Amino acid sequence: MIITSAYKEKIIERAGLALRQGKLVIFPTETVYGIGAAAKNSNAVAKLYEVKNRPSFNPLIVHCANQEMAFKLVKVTKLAKKLSDAFWPGPMSLVLTCLENSPVCPLARAGLDSIALRIPANPICKQLLEVAGIPIVAPSANLSGELSPTDVKHLKNEIVKHCAEVIDAGRCSKGIESTIVDARNEIPVILRPGPITEEDIKTQINMQCFHSNQSQLDSPISPGQLASHYAPSAKLRLNATQKKQGEVFIGFNSPNADFNLTETGDLLESAANLFDMLHMADKQNPVRIAVAPIPNDGIGEAINERLARAAAPRDNLIKNPEEYKT
Repeated sequence: MIITSAYKEKIIERAGLALRQGKLVIFPTETVYGIGAAAKNSNAVAKLYEVKNRPSFNPLIVHCANQEMAFKLVKVTKLAKKLSDAFWPGPMSLVLTCLENSPVCPLARAGLDSIALRIPANPICKQLLEVAGIPIVAPSANLSGELSPTDVKHLKNEIVKHCAEVIDAGRCSKGIESTIVDARNEIPVILRPGPITEEDIKTQINMQCFHSNQSQLDSPISPGQLASHYAPSAKLRLNATQKKQGEVFIGFNSPNADFNLTETGDLLESAANLFDMLHMADKQNPVRIAVAPIPNDGIGEAINERLARAAAPRDNLIKNPEEYKT
């Protein structure tokens, strides 16, 4: 059922009940559309992994209605409190050590002793989480490794047919997945760049950030760390200055581009348009998708990180995606 304003309350109530009953629900966040399951229900979480064809070693983000619900699941650090006060609700996920009696099932954590938590800012998502009344795991509502959906038109039937409800709230405002920060210690470590930038963190909590080197790890400690990820069917050619035969060209304020992430050099606009334009380009079945250089400032870092993973060889899961920015 797709949401309409007249039936919004009823559909959210029905979706909340479905989540409590162990069913899957697709819903919007400010970043991308997610497919949700009750975090404590191992059968529901197992079904979610199966529907997405997601590797079981890739942990999930737990979405909560408020800080109180989230912090009942983990060992809260001073850093986590600073970051949550500054950025929740919003597009930041915090990795923290889970409590021994945490209700989040081991499968959702990929067997780790840590979990990533987030309080979304999207008002419909917030209302759904309040109605459900329980923590919800929710990766992007796509097949594992494919492009994230930022609009219901991006959803595939292979995913939708397994869900009790699909809540349509239009296009997601941010357009790329949340910033993930390891907040287990005293210094913030960015595990995945996103809408909240390193500069935002410095400004809000007056602390220097570090970046993880995922290539030195044996397996992900948070979502979004697989080298090949966020990928369209067509191969990508990055840092392209012109279009080659058979390609679709996605530009950045670029003349003669088939699609322009922005026509004014606006990085926020580019982030919001990224997955939508990759979806549109992919539908043309090109030989390749060429993408213009994106400035690596602010949220541009997150855009380039997503593009590098999308361009990475599909048979390589863990190696550093920086290798493929050519």
